[in-house]
Amino acid sequence: MTLSETRPDGGELLARTLQAAGVTDVFALHGGHLESFWQGCARHGLRLTDFRHEASAGHAADGYARTTGRLGVCVVTSGPGFTNVVTAIANAYLDGVPVLFIVSSPPLRDVETNPLQGGIDQVAMALPTTKWAHRITHTERIPELTAQAVRTCLNGRPGPVLLDLPIDVLHIPVDAARVRPATGLNVRTAPAPAASDVAAIIELLRTAQRPAVFVGNGIRFAAAEGELRRFAETAGIPVFCGGHGYGAMPHDHRLWGKDLALLGALGAMGQPGLDALLVVGARLGMYSGGRSEAIVPNGIPIAQVDLHPAELGRLREVKVPVLADARETLRALADAAQRVAWPDWSAWAATATGIKAMTAAMFGPAQPEQSPAHPYHVMHTLAAVLPRDAIHVLDGGETSAWSHMVLQVDASHQLIGAGYHGALGVGPGMAIGAQIAHPDKRVVHITGDGAMGFNIQEFDTQVRHGLPVLTVVCNNQLWGMSAHGQDLIYGRDRRVITELRGTRYADIAQAFGCHAERVQRLADLAPALQRALAAGKPACVEVMTDPEVMHPTMPAMVGADKATPDEIMIPYYDNLVMG
Repeated sequence: MTLSETRPDGGELLARTLQAAGVTDVFALHGGHLESFWQGCARHGLRLTDFRHEASAGHAADGYARTTGRLGVCVVTSGPGFTNVVTAIANAYLDGVPVLFIVSSPPLRDVETNPLQGGIDQVAMALPTTKWAHRITHTERIPELTAQAVRTCLNGRPGPVLLDLPIDVLHIPVDAARVRPATGLNVRTAPAPAASDVAAIIELLRTAQRPAVFVGNGIRFAAAEGELRRFAETAGIPVFCGGHGYGAMPHDHRLWGKDLALLGALGAMGQPGLDALLVVGARLGMYSGGRSEAIVPNGIPIAQVDLHPAELGRLREVKVPVLADARETLRALADAAQRVAWPDWSAWAATATGIKAMTAAMFGPAQPEQSPAHPYHVMHTLAAVLPRDAIHVLDGGETSAWSHMVLQVDASHQLIGAGYHGALGVGPGMAIGAQIAHPDKRVVHITGDGAMGFNIQEFDTQVRHGLPVLTVVCNNQLWGMSAHGQDLIYGRDRRVITELRGTRYADIAQAFGCHAERVQRLADLAPALQRALAAGKPACVEVMTDPEVMHPTMPAMVGADKATPDEIMIPYYDNLVMG
């Protein structure tokens, strides 16, 4: 027997446990505290993808988890390594993504001695943005506690966990007989709804005139797309999503309405809106209009299915609260729906889902010679050129909004990005994580010039690891959402710290070793994209977009669409009423 078998150190035990949990990929940035773990990864065949900044390593583990439904793993060093990854931890927490963050720390023996990369309580800092955070103080307990971390990430509402492993705990060898085994690595819970809950949901929807289903991340992580489609088709109810539910049904499905927020247009058209709602694996809040009644009126009957009790009844009274798994609930609903005589909602479904097609008439025909290009037509060009099964990673403010408006996806793993945290700079890491997870797919990172500046160094990571990510930078030379918000609130002549000028992102990408092109005219975009896709290496296409074009949702985002003389417009939130 080898020494690693008879007297394993902490790094060996950690690598061994992760492999037993089914982990194949670890997203990391080197730190000397973790040397024993890096060696353990080499022994056990865990693939290490190393980054130029810890934040991107965290976002990569997040992107890997979002596009697979499996556990993502990020391992970084102590002190600044940990603080650099905090944004990624918070992003995973708010969006309910199962990522195991493992960080090192100074030796236990050196606590309170002002050591290098010490002096902060990493566990305490992580607690508010994790499902569980824990420091492992005994080497022999690494397998046992790592297994607990894996279970916690994946069961119930998914989310991040942080393990802190001091360098001496990682490097100390222990007798194999003392090691506490990793139990429960394969425990997965999927609580089913009660039969009475299923019947109550059926009755709530059956007696409505204009019902809808609202879905989110819970569909993706429960792998519930098939059951969702089966239930919707049986009942004839239209389905909508928030920022996380894209692809829950194919984009051209007759019952797919895309964004729930689009239903806010019904009132403007003088038509009645929702009168009943089933929420499955989605959170009421930002993507459902918040406190506003424009999308989800107060008082309508709501059934809500979620794995997190705190979400049941948030913002709206819920008539049928169901603490259960999305797939199990939709399976039960689909089975029960076959025994029900449903009303004919075809007219309502056609009206509700038809709103998504109305945007095409807002911007007129494309102008091929236009320079800089209109962002709406840029996205249409992307949608026409990219493969049907491409994975889209969105970053940036208005760029993401234009992308959501136009891009068409058929599966929930095909479109990801930041959500409730609103973090910029997530794109490079998420794209790398998605490409590692799906080596047979084209991964396209669509970003604004502002967001691209956060983690542009990860072009180096793509090149070093031979990852053919296509990055499309929509360059309008400003922080578009911020500048246009200032225009609406204060006037066009009152822009402050929102201008970005002169940066040539394609040149930077080329310097890192990417295939790169800069496009000025809309007519030149499609050929440039085709060359980039054919390059067989990481690629960047930078397209200049019109800085004066404002996304049509911006007035609503800053409250300018309904501001009264006694209100103060507050960007992204409800206006303040002066009293």
